[in-house]
Amino acid sequence: MTPTLDDRITGSLLGAAVGDALGGPVEGYTPEQILERHGGRVTGIVGPWNGGEWRTARPIAPYHKGDGHVTDDTLMTHALIRVYEKVRGHLDAYAVADHLVPELMGNPVWIPELEAEALPLQRIFLAEKWIVTRLHYGHADPREAGSGNIVNCGAAMYMAPVGLVNAAHPEAAYAEALDIAGAHQSSYGREAAGVFAAAVAAACAPDATPSTVVGTALALAKDGTRSAIEAVAEAACGYTDFEPALTPLRKAVAPFDSVGPDYRSPSLGARRPSRLHAIEELPIALGMLLVGEGDYRRTVLGAVNYGRDCDSIATMAGAIVGALHGEPAVPSDWSKRVAEASRLDLHAPARALSEVTREVFARDAERRRSHESAFAALTSGAR
Repeated sequence: MTPTLDDRITGSLLGAAVGDALGGPVEGYTPEQILERHGGRVTGIVGPWNGGEWRTARPIAPYHKGDGHVTDDTLMTHALIRVYEKVRGHLDAYAVADHLVPELMGNPVWIPELEAEALPLQRIFLAEKWIVTRLHYGHADPREAGSGNIVNCGAAMYMAPVGLVNAAHPEAAYAEALDIAGAHQSSYGREAAGVFAAAVAAACAPDATPSTVVGTALALAKDGTRSAIEAVAEAACGYTDFEPALTPLRKAVAPFDSVGPDYRSPSLGARRPSRLHAIEELPIALGMLLVGEGDYRRTVLGAVNYGRDCDSIATMAGAIVGALHGEPAVPSDWSKRVAEASRLDLHAPARALSEVTREVFARDAERRRSHESAFAALTSGAR
């Protein structure tokens, strides 16, 4: 049975949150380190990398990553959904200034990694705090506020809701995400936000497959982002198991990744604007989608065991697979445990976004009819 819109929205948001929680405890490590630490590949929810010493262990203290806790990827995704709930329409860079910034600064939520209720601003990293700095304190033009920020996956990681609001219309998702992300990022970080949103929208099409999703991403992506996706997709061909694909996918994306081989010690040119580079996370997520053939477990576990920024890779991969197949694609034991461990109702944001999506579509349809009527009058031949 073809998943409904509600199924796809729920599946995408659940899939993203579960991928985030699975990837969190092994973020920043190599596939070899993950193998050694866990005595094999990660096959489900695992505890903190440093066990009971997570509160003081470097380099990630004081965050309780693991045990089913979501990270900032999910916190930002849910914050953006709350903005959609307020605006109840398409978003732009000004919506970030008017609504997302107040969400980050003034709306305490439960932060699983901190095991406390706190402002999202206290958990997000510097690349996201930049939004508050530039828009609240610097009064920058929202459309240009992202210029000067480091270029990473910070804007892309929470753009799944944009793809869902524009379900089955990837071109519209791409344009809307680029506008929103202009308040946060520039260059290939902003481009990745647009392409990821487009991929999620493409996955909502009734006849979508992993190949059509990647094809849509390639059709819309520009510069280094397009080249990176193309290289990774080519490397993914012929693999249906993530284990032998880990090294080929990394080699394929390496020429476009500015961070360099040591994820925790970025190169001098890391995260600077460029038309030649791409963030690593989106191409790898799409590559794992092809390797996993759209199966949630295979796709997301491939993303997790890739290491490096694997919580964001798994977030993106999980969002796309969930949009493809709906909620049943996401293992219910995983989603239940993540919801309980993170103290989050993972279904509530999906219900809210489904309602907003229908309202947005109705207004879009009315605008299209008005435009068609006006254009018909303009071209009727009347003088």
